[in-house]
Amino acid sequence: MTPAFEDLLLLIISSPSGAGKTTLTRELLRTFPELMFSVSHTTRAMRHAEADGRDYHFVSRPEFEALIDSDAFLEWAKVHDKLYGTGLAELDRARAQGKHGIVFDIDYQGARQIKAKLSQVVTVFILPPNMQELHRRLLGRAADAPLAIERRVSAAQREIEHYGLFDYLIVNDDLEQAQARLRSIVFAEFSRRSRMASVAEKLLREARAKESS
Repeated sequence: MTPAFEDLLLLIISSPSGAGKTTLTRELLRTFPELMFSVSHTTRAMRHAEADGRDYHFVSRPEFEALIDSDAFLEWAKVHDKLYGTGLAELDRARAQGKHGIVFDIDYQGARQIKAKLSQVVTVFILPPNMQELHRRLLGRAADAPLAIERRVSAAQREIEHYGLFDYLIVNDDLEQAQARLRSIVFAEFSRRSRMASVAEKLLREARAKESS
């Protein structure tokens, strides 16, 4: 059984490829040092400027399948013929580092799996302004072959169809506004009664102790 992590903000950020999820996530982590990025496992090849253990744990397909067999994943999915998975150990790592939350950069399949196991998870989906802009961004990234780009554009519609799984939707048509909206979600979630109740109860205990002294 998956342990409870009510004390942590578990934030899933998803989007079609090219919608700006990575840029938004990096800025969010810079703004909130109390959040930790969940490093996923993947069988895809490492891209330029990526680092193993920082962006992903890059593993072979047999290694990934061995982790599945040992129930080491909180979620895993096949995306564009590659495997991606979130290790259960990431939750323990966040708590061990004294973090107040963890950010998951995963697709809708992973979001659905985690939501089924951890009811308190918060989900955000990043939308592109339009499909033409999404295509332009993928071309400008120059990280994939033309055929792979076309597959990603085709897959984007299927991914957007699952927007109903998510608590919040952000259209990334203006980067600064999208960043502000994402920050607002985190501020609001940190202020939820369930996360702040211990602070209120501490104040009440202090007040009662003062009255009885």
